[in-house]
Amino acid sequence: MAALGAVLRWLHQTPCPTTFDLPRGDIFGRVDRRIESAPVAAADKDFLLRRLEELRSEVSRLRYPLSPTVTHGDAHVKNLILYDDQAILIDFEQFAWGQPEWDLALTATEYQTAGWWTHAEYGQFAEAYGYDVTSWRSGFDVLRAAHEIKLTTWLMQNVNESVEVAAEYQTRMRTIRGIASASDRWNPF
Repeated sequence: MAALGAVLRWLHQTPCPTTFDLPRGDIFGRVDRRIESAPVAAADKDFLLRRLEELRSEVSRLRYPLSPTVTHGDAHVKNLILYDDQAILIDFEQFAWGQPEWDLALTATEYQTAGWWTHAEYGQFAEAYGYDVTSWRSGFDVLRAAHEIKLTTWLMQNVNESVEVAAEYQTRMRTIRGIASASDRWNPF
């Protein structure tokens, strides 16, 4: 986890390009299309589309503590390769100019909501980066909800692939609806 924090710190310190324009980052990317095309109940789609609009409004009102910069857009450990003791980011499909908090909040959401990282691992990530986005409570809670929707809509496209994927989708929907129980742990796919 420290390697991801360090490589993101380096990426976020990259100056704005002067010979070409980066696209403006969109934290919600393809979420609309995923919801509309997913093989799930219409009630789930309606709920997610309403929640997405609420979150878009909340995100637009955020006052970020960090300055805009180059962002990866999907910065998580599965998009990190360690080679010769060097961390290399891959999958630059969503590379853009935006808020570094978007990248940082993904790992923080995997830690707090999904439970995929221990307290020590997340601490190493935040220390290596030099900033803990979870300390920005009002803003992080909004970004966390945005990432929960993104992580769920990515999975919902594949609910017909297996019973395990369908069950995980239901777990994530309970989280988003605010009705998850203590036993509702997220599983990575």
